[in-house]
Amino acid sequence: MAFEIIVEEALNYAVITLRNTKTKYEAEVYSFGALLNAFRFPFDNSVINIVDGFSSPTEAKQHITPFFRGAKLSPFVCRLKNGRYQFNGSEYQVEKYHLGRHALHALLYDAVFEIKESRTDQESAAVVLHHHYDGSDNGYPFEYDLEVEWKLSEGNMLSVSTTVRHNNEFAIPYADGWHPYFTLDTTIDECYLQIDSSEMLEFDAELIPTGKIAADGRFRRKAYLKDVDLDNSFILDQDHTQQPGCRFSSENLQLSIVPDISYPYLQVYTPGDRRSIALENISGAPDCFNNGIGLRMISPNEPATFTTHYIATIIL
Repeated sequence: MAFEIIVEEALNYAVITLRNTKTKYEAEVYSFGALLNAFRFPFDNSVINIVDGFSSPTEAKQHITPFFRGAKLSPFVCRLKNGRYQFNGSEYQVEKYHLGRHALHALLYDAVFEIKESRTDQESAAVVLHHHYDGSDNGYPFEYDLEVEWKLSEGNMLSVSTTVRHNNEFAIPYADGWHPYFTLDTTIDECYLQIDSSEMLEFDAELIPTGKIAADGRFRRKAYLKDVDLDNSFILDQDHTQQPGCRFSSENLQLSIVPDISYPYLQVYTPGDRRSIALENISGAPDCFNNGIGLRMISPNEPATFTTHYIATIIL
């Protein structure tokens, strides 16, 4: 069989490897955070990992904050202004991680998932991870279940689908996303970025959306990233599901990101060390619990799914 799954235990955390035995492409996923820790393949007489990950689940647990490398964003994304919002006539205050005044990157970035299912065939290898959020944060007391499926397929494609379901008595507010950092064979100052977008959300000085949309076509065509600093939410073209919403490339490698319509925004962040770039598919805007931009209201017993795809290519 062309695909296989290897599960190893590392201090009570599962490390899951999805592998194409013919091409030697493989993805490494942690049960800690359900995060993608590696996307590896043969390159230049060696093996390259294009994910800026961790050495172990233990390191991930110790250092997931403040940069949230690979983190799952649920049930909101990016920043929540003052960690506060109103819903159904009540005000809620999120207790978890704050940066300054604002709650950051939601509640499940350090959740531990269990393996619910794994399967292989001639075309793919997939694992489904599950976590039950018990409503323990007073700022979001609504229980829900999260399933994350990672699938490695032919064509060097890695897909991730997140399904949210709940049985509360009312619809609950929700936004979904991921916070992976990608690195190619050089620093990002020697790389290029292309985004299917001509607009971005306007932010204030604290990176909270103002409600306005700003024109920004800098990355409509492939643009050099040298000395470019970004922490912005780009609005993807409506037809972005038919082609990559984003291409991140060096002279030798390219990562294409193809989200479905459930992820209409791409948050891009360039950290100070310039060794990697965060390319974050998000379903709603930062602070969408307050501004309503992209906010989903998920009804009881009506699952919602969010999907994106990563394709790695060697440029000949």
